[in-house]
Amino acid sequence: MSFQLDPRLNADSISIGQFQLCQLLLMNDSQYPWFTLVPMRDHKTEVYQLSDSDQAQFWLESRLLSIAIMDVFKGDKLNIAAIGNIVSQLHLHHVVRFETDACWPKPIWGQISMKAYQQKKIDEICQKIIAKLACFGFNAC
Repeated sequence: MSFQLDPRLNADSISIGQFQLCQLLLMNDSQYPWFTLVPMRDHKTEVYQLSDSDQAQFWLESRLLSIAIMDVFKGDKLNIAAIGNIVSQLHLHHVVRFETDACWPKPIWGQISMKAYQQKKIDEICQKIIAKLACFGFNAC
């Protein structure tokens, strides 16, 4: 059985590439630098359902992504969440926050509608993130 990304995640995001375990997505909301890691394991809804080795890899990939995006975007805070109330497939959000963003200091979920990126900005973000992650075994799409 091959890994299938949840249709809603697929519709709301742009695939950037993959680590050893996770697919990396850029959420298509230009209001925040918002990335999502999705372990490429079927039928997982919670982190504890991953094997011990997959859990270790998951947290390593989250750490590497966190370092990269905070370095690229110079945010004031990094919000990391695995909510999954609407999309049950295990995924971990990484949202770079700024004291000047539209929802500060509230969480971003359910506050304002998503605003899609222009293609030029998607290309720019992907290029920067891929360059930062290249030395960590990240494979771009």
